[in-house]
Amino acid sequence: QVQFVESGGGLVQPGSSLRLSCTASGLTLDDYTIGWFRQAPGKEREGVSCVSAADHSTYYGNSVKGRFYISRDNAESTVYLQMNSLKPEDTAVYFCAANLMSRLCTGAREYEYDYWGQGTQVTVAS
Repeated sequence: QVQFVESGGGLVQPGSSLRLSCTASGLTLDDYTIGWFRQAPGKEREGVSCVSAADHSTYYGNSVKGRFYISRDNAESTVYLQMNSLKPEDTAVYFCAANLMSRLCTGAREYEYDYWGQGTQVTVAS
């Protein structure tokens, strides 16, 4: 059974950093492009970032570019999202998922992804 578990969320002040982890089981992480998404209250889920299986290339949404960094440790079956200079508008539940349609990450398009985790809450507030 494939399972993704997100962790590392919390309540932080604006300007702070957090590192989220996405740990997979039941599949070989090397074979999958992995994406991070987020959903704020009352809003649709938004693609944040992804990292390719093929060449570890990355994609970032415009709202997080230059502040968030994605990485993967296939040996640990974990993908990380380093979030710096956090803003109140980053407040959301963050999810990770596997791309079942492509080994290349060219954009975090929700319809390409499955095996969603339960999410981890990130709250940025003073």
